[in-house]
Amino acid sequence: MHLLQFSTSHYCRKARLALGYKQLPFTVENLTPGLHALKLKPLTGTTTVPVLLPELEGQAGAIADSSHIFEFLDQHQPDPPLYPADPVQRSQVKQLEDWLDESIGVATRFVYYDYRAGAGKSIDPSLMSQAMIAIVRRQYGMNAARVRLAGDRLADALQYLQQHWKDREFLVGSQITAADLTTAALLSPLALLPHYRAAHPWLFEKIATVHQRCGEPLPPGLA
Repeated sequence: MHLLQFSTSHYCRKARLALGYKQLPFTVENLTPGLHALKLKPLTGTTTVPVLLPELEGQAGAIADSSHIFEFLDQHQPDPPLYPADPVQRSQVKQLEDWLDESIGVATRFVYYDYRAGAGKSIDPSLMSQAMIAIVRRQYGMNAARVRLAGDRLADALQYLQQHWKDREFLVGSQITAADLTTAALLSPLALLPHYRAAHPWLFEKIATVHQRCGEPLPPGLA
């Protein structure tokens, strides 16, 4: 299997965690933002990452979107499952994954890149890095008001997770599911933000544990 990705994308990290959790061998190809469209558009009709190329006879040539990748991996190798067999738990995991993908992962992106453009510029002050950050901020229409809204959304999410994950090993059921992997991936950029590290140490312990279970290197800030 071959994963097309941006090396810094937390959605691509989500796909790598799933591949690692299932102990499936895979290779990675890091694409250049902007030029990536030339490779992805003919494969999937879209320009978003991650994209998984199963490279398996009789399977789809390319699978876009991390959630679709999760579903494919469960069909290809059911054990260990990413989604519980119990219909109630499966629904809970699906709802959490969708909420994290569509809301919390986006909020993380806004807060992270706002930090990297300001107080966190010293993480990588190079012209190339700052130019890419400026492109991302412009692409997603980031401004002070939208960043504040993203921060509020993250605060609500972290309160929910503290109630449902801090003192439990798993978000749903009795083993790792797509909900745990998605949370660990999409909140991982916050490890570089001192405010979040200081306020929620338990969260980053959870994120590190999930990465270790999946054989994935720890994200920046936790390595």
